[in-house]
Amino acid sequence: MSETDPIPISALQHWVYCPRQCGLIHLEQAFEDNIHTARGQAVHHLVDEPGYEMQSGVKVERALPLWSDRLGLIGKADLVEFHPDGSIYPVEFKHGRKRQKVHDDIQLTAQAMCLEDMLGRPVPRGAIYHASSRRRREVAITPELRAQVETTANAIRAMLASGVLPSPVNDERCRECSLKDICQPEVLAATRRLHDERRHLFDEEI
Repeated sequence: MSETDPIPISALQHWVYCPRQCGLIHLEQAFEDNIHTARGQAVHHLVDEPGYEMQSGVKVERALPLWSDRLGLIGKADLVEFHPDGSIYPVEFKHGRKRQKVHDDIQLTAQAMCLEDMLGRPVPRGAIYHASSRRRREVAITPELRAQVETTANAIRAMLASGVLPSPVNDERCRECSLKDICQPEVLAATRRLHDERRHLFDEEI
């Protein structure tokens, strides 16, 4: 993937969760499964087959392709509801229980913005469906979230243009990351700390 290619909407979620994770996946094409990714894939199998159905007058599209030339984004919506009053309502499926996660909200907002550019109609709200609790969490597509989508997309493009992998975070996010063994955040953090200590000693001697 180069900096001129459309950015996958999923990359925005990866970047907001951890820039290094995004770089490993989208710059270095590295990926590993763990229990969390396996659960996520199992949830997405429910909506991976393209198609539609009518439910109480609502047209429900599954695996709907999305794009925006304006934003330079491309992706797929798990599910989009088209209501009789003309409103459009994207729903993103996630494993786990109902709880707010900003990286999920950014992904949903990017989907809403793509739908707006594709269809020329506003998409003011959407929802995250949490499979473990079988509950939806409605998300307002706010100006702040829209700005974050554009800022994040620009940051990813800058990373791709530079070819430089972001530094590891080495915090609580790493415990659930499937790329931990590839990333090796503890080793890199220890190496950086040792380098800083040696530089400090050298500066003191001078």
